Amino acid sequence: MRLTLSRAALAALLLLTPAVPFAVAQDQTPSSEPSIEAPAPADPSAEPSVEPPADEQVGPKPDDKHPRTAEEIYQDLDFFGQVFDRIRSEYVDAPDEQALIRAAIQGMLTSLDPHSGYLDPAEFDQTQEDTSGQFGGLGIEVTMEQGVIKVISPIDDTPAQRAGILANDYIVELDGKSVQGISIDEAVGKMKGTVGSKIKLTVVREGATDPLYFELTRDVIAQRVVRYTMEGDVAVLRLARFTEQAYPGIQKAIKDIYEERKGVAPKGIILDLRNNPGGLVDQAVYVSDAFLKQGSVVLTRGRNDAESTRYDARPDDLDAKLADVPLVVLINGGSASAAEIVAGALQDHRRATLIGTRSFGKGTVQSIIHLGANGGVRLTTARYYTPNNRSIQAAGIQPDIAIAEDVPPELQGRDEILGEAGLSGQIGGGTEQQATTGSSVYVPADKSKDNQLQYAIRLIEGTETNAAYPPKADG
Repeated sequence: MRLTLSRAALAALLLLTPAVPFAVAQDQTPSSEPSIEAPAPADPSAEPSVEPPADEQVGPKPDDKHPRTAEEIYQDLDFFGQVFDRIRSEYVDAPDEQALIRAAIQGMLTSLDPHSGYLDPAEFDQTQEDTSGQFGGLGIEVTMEQGVIKVISPIDDTPAQRAGILANDYIVELDGKSVQGISIDEAVGKMKGTVGSKIKLTVVREGATDPLYFELTRDVIAQRVVRYTMEGDVAVLRLARFTEQAYPGIQKAIKDIYEERKGVAPKGIILDLRNNPGGLVDQAVYVSDAFLKQGSVVLTRGRNDAESTRYDARPDDLDAKLADVPLVVLINGGSASAAEIVAGALQDHRRATLIGTRSFGKGTVQSIIHLGANGGVRLTTARYYTPNNRSIQAAGIQPDIAIAEDVPPELQGRDEILGEAGLSGQIGGGTEQQATTGSSVYVPADKSKDNQLQYAIRLIEGTETNAAYPPKADG
């Protein structure tokens, strides 16, 4: 069958597109490492398909199992071209051809698994911002109170802090326009922008008679993904997600803890990975390496040799400093992907005791591939394996000590998720038994009511005992 010129060009585009970005992605993405993204919900609004009459069908029959030949693939693409031409010429309103093709690409990718998908240019930029953990902004942690923006605190060494914005200030106008009636997300979006651009803030401050006016120049702001507290002699490190700020945040938190304690090590460290949706593979490796002096951290295996890699821990000053400090890791049903890499590595090496509930079970790696002005794609390129050769895909990681939270009555029955096993189209292939029951994602806001955290503290302090703590090395 001969293709028309337009259909031939379309076929060539669809065949060639996947091959080019892989070479470009290495050079143009912020990190050469693949990212592991938070799971996206399935689209419940998909319409049922309507098959064309039998005599008009082109392409494989449902029972065709053999590999497609080049001729058959071109026949399928010609069929795509027929439908595309029909839509262009006969749809009730003139369609946006670019939107149609992007929707087709999205459908092609989402048919593979729940984590592959097309990213339009705006979504691609947002993904890059999310994984880098940096953006152009002012450096203010804010909330919404009584319809206006309340400053929780300015971040050190940022435009807001240098200009004199203070905690408990109220931002009532942005560039002369009232913030009344807009959401907190919209307000934050307005404060973000291109580095070097300016924005005017009108601020009401308690004790000041008149409003205060500030003109700030946006700068690069690093999101704070690591926070720590001291619970007596126990350090609690909360890691929210694995952006490029994850390992630097862990380094800084440990440095600050030792400085605060005048060089004395804490009695133990609790690494809180609950409801951490994941992020970058390299950051998961670095965070694991902070607590390991040697051995594998994670192995990835893909269809091609290029996607098969082993990442190892190396001895350094940080893991030497922490070698004798007991470690507990908290996980739950919302701990996914990169968080599971860390939990799995520390569990397999008997470096940490895991406490909580079963993790999400996302055992695949996605590469973010740049397609220039067209945005990019998120494509599943490998499965990952823990040091003991476990693939936790759709199974999750079981804690060494299962501790449940006391869930409020109004949330009971709604605090559990099945995880990866419950996602339509998940690719399977794990080595562990697939999850069949839910795992809680509830974490109390009040630390004194946080059963998992309090149990971990008692273990480290020695007022609670369990055979799984401290973990015992094999042999």
